[in-house]
Amino acid sequence: MRFLLKPLAALLFWLGSALPAHAAVTIIFWSHEFGNDFPHAFIQLRGVPDAGGPPVDINYGYTAKTITPAILFGAVPARIDIAKPGYLRGSDAQFSMVLTDAQYREMLSLVAEWAHPDVDYKLNSRNCVHFVKEAARRLGLTGIDHPELMKKPRSYVKAVADANRGRVTVIGMDGEDYLVSLPPLPAPAVAPAPAVVPPPVVPTLTGTSSITSSSDSNRG
Repeated sequence: MRFLLKPLAALLFWLGSALPAHAAVTIIFWSHEFGNDFPHAFIQLRGVPDAGGPPVDINYGYTAKTITPAILFGAVPARIDIAKPGYLRGSDAQFSMVLTDAQYREMLSLVAEWAHPDVDYKLNSRNCVHFVKEAARRLGLTGIDHPELMKKPRSYVKAVADANRGRVTVIGMDGEDYLVSLPPLPAPAVAPAPAVVPPPVVPTLTGTSSITSSSDSNRG
């Protein structure tokens, strides 16, 4: 029996490593370099809350409503941006962190606050990197102050990852490879179909039972 214990232990260890320890939402910090779009930093929330509920897979970034020369001269209207799959594939996943449900709710609060119509985009003080910095601050990450990198999304996000090694998982993969590597999320629970209640059964004059219909009920 002893010669079977080691292979069995190895198998159990592999299964424990391959399967998630618990349900949780993970935040992924992304960066996007020059191409057909401006450099950008954004976050992705993916997983299932510990408290239960439907799976989550959404990303959020912060940008100007319209990219025009006006962003060089002052505040302009802003919006929360949700990147399409093709944009994700062309970006880089830099690092991730497993969230508690409280941290997950805090990230949703951050998005709601920055989506407020009275909040403007300011290239020098409230751009996409500042949005990501605020997410890192609310998560308790350190080494987030890099004034020289606030217009350099990739360099900024990598600097935060380096400052928090041991607290975050460094990814450093291009988006296409990273997305392919992710395990599928569980399918949302399907609500059971409502029970079909049969019509009432009443006794007939002969003492047997039959289903009441509109014509039967009118007989005298």
